[in-house]
Amino acid sequence: MGRFVVLVLDSVGIGALPDADRYGDEGSNTLMNLASALGGMSLPNLEALGLGKIAPIQGLSDAVQAQAAFGKMAELAPGKDSVTGHWELMGYIAPQAQPTYPQGFPDRIISRLRLETGLDYLGNAPASGTEIIERLGSEHVRTGSPILYTSADSVLQIAAHEEIIPLPELYHICLIARRIMSGSDAVGRIIARPFIGQAGNFKRTVNRRDFSLEAPHDTLLDILKRNSIPTLGIGKIEDLFAARGLSDAVHTGSNRNGLEETLKAIQSEPAGLIFTNLVDFDMLWGHRNDMTGYYGGLLEVDQVLPQILEALRPDDVLAITADHGCDPTTPSTDHSREYVPLLVYGQKISGDINLGTRDTFADLAATIAEYFRVKGTGVGRSFWEEIQAK
Repeated sequence: MGRFVVLVLDSVGIGALPDADRYGDEGSNTLMNLASALGGMSLPNLEALGLGKIAPIQGLSDAVQAQAAFGKMAELAPGKDSVTGHWELMGYIAPQAQPTYPQGFPDRIISRLRLETGLDYLGNAPASGTEIIERLGSEHVRTGSPILYTSADSVLQIAAHEEIIPLPELYHICLIARRIMSGSDAVGRIIARPFIGQAGNFKRTVNRRDFSLEAPHDTLLDILKRNSIPTLGIGKIEDLFAARGLSDAVHTGSNRNGLEETLKAIQSEPAGLIFTNLVDFDMLWGHRNDMTGYYGGLLEVDQVLPQILEALRPDDVLAITADHGCDPTTPSTDHSREYVPLLVYGQKISGDINLGTRDTFADLAATIAEYFRVKGTGVGRSFWEEIQAK
């Protein structure tokens, strides 16, 4: 048994899905629009794998002999949230979108939060996390009341200064909110957003925690773990799957840290699934429409990629993909309903194979299941036979 490495470039989409207009995301294309806005991108190692053959990305050639199999995948589940995107990558397709609160949370939720935590709350509106902390941070410090907000995604977020509400207390408040947000109010994630600093200079810390909804049915992670196949989650994977189905987990503070931990795992883990999420694309750059930062993140991945490829053993497989889009070139700062890229590399994988447009992210899970010779979740169509070296 070798290692199957999945590297999720969180929010790095590659074109609007056919139903993107239902979400206000017509014309979104994270990679193509970013490249056009910057006058082209130089990503030689991703280019060599075949990224420019998936879609016309300015600066990347579509004439290379790709080292990897390449294609793109559509999200079959409704919505565009990280939780449902990752569930689908691991073989569970959510039947309905998780609830959102574009007008803020209703009284039935706020009253329960007040009752069960003994606290009042500031905000209660959709907002940018950095903006609402800047706007309400001083009042929070003065009153001790946490800042409650949401976005276009299925999230309830609670921000607090680490010196006013210590991290264990903030996490406990979020666990209470997780219990309250159930049934028809079952949002995908409750997010703790701690920050530090003084008025005019508040800064969010790396101590964010996501308290995600558990998948209603098994994902491939559950199946692999039951079959004694090691499953390592790096980055926010543990949070996104509510710690279920993982043999081990490593939390990271940045994309760089995530890449370092992935490389360390490839160099040391004897077998199993290594599943990494690089969240900075989404959290730091996509939601802030920071095109320069976003491109810098892609450059960072591209620069580390040769070390990752060199560390792979003969039977290992690396898949690079995403969970949704977050186009930093559009007026919106929310996730975008997009296809995600798919690059699959290994010493025993045929390069320059066009995998086309896959009907669902779950095709990746079906492929991983076949690689490990276990029965998958029953959804998705494996492309394992298509990429075997002849």
